[in-house]
Amino acid sequence: MTDLPERVEIIEEGPREGFQSEPPGIATRDKIRLIEALAETGLRHITCASFVSPKLLPQMADAERIAEGIDQKLGVEYGALWLNDSGFRRAQATSFTLRPVLFASASDTFLLKNNNRTPDRSLAEQMAMRGLYDEAGLGRSPLYIFTAFGCNYEGSVPVDKVLAAVERLISGLADLGQKPSEICLCDTIGAANPTLVRRVIGAARDRWPDLPIALHLHDTRGLGIANAAAGLDLGVSRFDSSIGGLGGCPFAGNRAAAGNIATEELVFLCEEMGVDTGVDLEQAISVATLAEQIVGHPLPGRIMKAGSLKRFRARATAEVAQ
Repeated sequence: MTDLPERVEIIEEGPREGFQSEPPGIATRDKIRLIEALAETGLRHITCASFVSPKLLPQMADAERIAEGIDQKLGVEYGALWLNDSGFRRAQATSFTLRPVLFASASDTFLLKNNNRTPDRSLAEQMAMRGLYDEAGLGRSPLYIFTAFGCNYEGSVPVDKVLAAVERLISGLADLGQKPSEICLCDTIGAANPTLVRRVIGAARDRWPDLPIALHLHDTRGLGIANAAAGLDLGVSRFDSSIGGLGGCPFAGNRAAAGNIATEELVFLCEEMGVDTGVDLEQAISVATLAEQIVGHPLPGRIMKAGSLKRFRARATAEVAQ
């Protein structure tokens, strides 16, 4: 039995999570060219840049110039990421749409090694960020839970630790008289499998049945699209993805951890399962090829190389007609 959604919303992460995983030097104009091409595919949400320290991520030093240079298309949300109040202030001064995300990690070791934070300190900082969001008049926060399916430092992460990380954020918001908008479970290092995806989603649904669940999946070990299919079967209707499979998490302790599920492969999967995305698959494939040209090396996406099934089905239809 499945509970497929009628439609899926995709947040495109390639220009942000993708380019920040590449060596510095990609021209701002090429980043803008990719963002504008993505907007023509039917994608409605594109994360364009990170407002972080240029010393930490020189790849994202041009975030303001990206915001200034985009010819924004009506109906498309151009977003960004930040990790602290100074990053938020920088984003606030641009034309980017501000998405008031709050973060936590199911792995305390990952949080300490990658963010130099304990769970208590991280929670306090996240609630302080929520105060800034309130001052800016922003709406409810989605909750992003890193390492929800495994950690490169701690190994397997018990489901109870995932739920505890969510609970800390929800309780902190409750103290402010607020509720979150959704829970996004992140497979930060690509450790998930379909059975585990079902288990963690099921546990989160049992605890918070009124909160939508979203997925941020990496294809590090080749199971990303299978994990997306498992999420679809459970009715998940919001996914993060990256055109061509561009990029990943450069702070996951392993360079091989790069690689979100490819946007065009997610679109293909949804179409084959009868789920609408609003994205033109053939255009998405073309943009994946553009992304590969911009970074100057092969990307892991497979649909961009094999193509969709459109031409084969058209040929079969023509042969039947004859």
